[in-house]
Amino acid sequence: QLQASGGGLVQPGASLILSCEAYGFSSDFYAIGWFRQAPGKEREGVSCISIRDGGTYNDDSVKGRFSISRDPAKNTVFLQMNSLESEDTAVYYCAADEGRCSFLPRAYQFWGRGTLVTVSS
Repeated sequence: QLQASGGGLVQPGASLILSCEAYGFSSDFYAIGWFRQAPGKEREGVSCISIRDGGTYNDDSVKGRFSISRDPAKNTVFLQMNSLESEDTAVYYCAADEGRCSFLPRAYQFWGRGTLVTVSS
C-alpha cells in the first residue's frame, strides 16, 4: 500500500514537498515513481527512483525544478517541487513496481491515492 501526501494550494514560484510512504513492503526493492494527472489530460510520469537502477530520473518538463529522494528509515519517497508553475497543477500519484523505473503508468503494479497540487495566484 502507498500513501501520498503533501499536496496543497501554492502560488507560482513556490515550493512543495510530496511524500509517498510505503506500507507492507520495503521500497528498497521497488521502483517508486511519481505521476500526475491534470484535468482532461492523461496521467504522465514525473520522477522515478530505483535502487536497482541505481539512480533517479526526471521528466524533461520538471528537470531542474523537481527532485526525488528516499528515506529508507521511514520507507518513504519524497518529491521536492521548486519553482512551481500553473502547469504543474494536477493530482499527483505515487506508484511502485518490482521492475525498473519507467514513465509509463501501465508499468506499475501498485498505486496510492493521489494528492492534489494547485498552483495559482
